[in-house]
Amino acid sequence: MKLVSTWADARASTVDRGTVGLVPTMGFLHEAHTALFDAAVAANDVTIATVFVNPLQFNNVDDFVAYPRNLDRDLDIADAAGIDTVFAPSEGEMYPTDMSTTVSTGAVATRMEGEYRPGHFDGVATVVAKLFAGLRPDTAYFGKKDAQQLAVVRTMARDLSLPVDVVGCSTLREPDGLALSSRNVRLDPARRSEATALSRGLQAAADLVAEGVVDAAALVGVVRTELDRAGVSPEYVELADQAGAMPISSVDRPCFLAVAAWIGEVRLIDNIHIDIIAGLPVPDRGVTLSSRSVLYGGS
Repeated sequence: MKLVSTWADARASTVDRGTVGLVPTMGFLHEAHTALFDAAVAANDVTIATVFVNPLQFNNVDDFVAYPRNLDRDLDIADAAGIDTVFAPSEGEMYPTDMSTTVSTGAVATRMEGEYRPGHFDGVATVVAKLFAGLRPDTAYFGKKDAQQLAVVRTMARDLSLPVDVVGCSTLREPDGLALSSRNVRLDPARRSEATALSRGLQAAADLVAEGVVDAAALVGVVRTELDRAGVSPEYVELADQAGAMPISSVDRPCFLAVAAWIGEVRLIDNIHIDIIAGLPVPDRGVTLSSRSVLYGGS
């Protein structure tokens, strides 16, 4: 495995080696990242992962500074997963001081996360557009846990005519159902119990979908009921279409049911994707780990 820090070296690492799979990350890797790595390695001739904590997508500078970083650990995980190249640029390499062009996202980014994190998706779209243009992958892999981000990236790639196939991979869940995230390590036992209300509510909604319930109000209602029982007040619970992240009133197309809430001082998001297969709605409940995540093994 190669570690490179410049665009030129990153591009050189994939020249004439066949199909290229890309997994963009902000580092501090865990099983959700390795699932993306596995998908990329299995489907491509050469794979490249990026490790870059993107300042443009942080609304709070303190959050950016506090974001966990451990490149040596990340390299070990990427190497074990079979990644060929890790591109870990400096901020100056990614964003030259005289850079004046950024990506402005549209309606796909206005609701849900866009409402509570203004400017966030412009930052995501800008860094991903640079990675797509600069590294020229055939396929890029993103987690479905960030459902609206996936919609934003797909919309951006389509609108800018970037020839990249954007693949969404199922959410990974910890044994108690909590969607896997580096933020989870900040939850004490009491808060963790509250946090699992998000996944319990979503799984209850998935049960309804499997029974044939397609009304958005009913699905949102069962999630809110579970959150109320745990004393959790969500920022939003919304059923939205996968293509444009716009609210819909029933499961009549591929969509996702998303929730965001503060659990103490930790903000968590989660969702279930619902696909239409043979004319029937089928929820993607995610993949549950069989054991404790590597996140808790130390940094």
